[in-house]
Amino acid sequence: MKYTVSLKENRVFRRLYAKGKSAVAPTMVLYCRKTGRPQNRLGLTTGTKLGHAVVRNKVRRRLREIYRLHEDQLLPGYDIVVVARVRAVHSQYAQLERDFLRLAKKLQLLRPKGSSPEGKEP
Repeated sequence: MKYTVSLKENRVFRRLYAKGKSAVAPTMVLYCRKTGRPQNRLGLTTGTKLGHAVVRNKVRRRLREIYRLHEDQLLPGYDIVVVARVRAVHSQYAQLERDFLRLAKKLQLLRPKGSSPEGKEP
């Protein structure tokens, strides 16, 4: 995660839940809020409803990897929190990826087609 810092503080999560925009899919909920920082901050939430620690960690690893692979397509300067839902446990990786991209597009987090992360055209 080259352009990203992890969110860890409870107060930041709570502020995002209260004041951020959100979009919902069967496998996850995506919250975002513009911060004006040069990089994004990512937080992942997996509740105990998902299962034991091994299951929660597997879902977290998948979501982190999906974010990492599509990080260069996202606009910088946002706090992003992904909350995994129970369906994420039994969903295939491709479904999680489709849901993440659909929610990011819905929240206007994706860069316009043809623009690169450095701001230079290819």
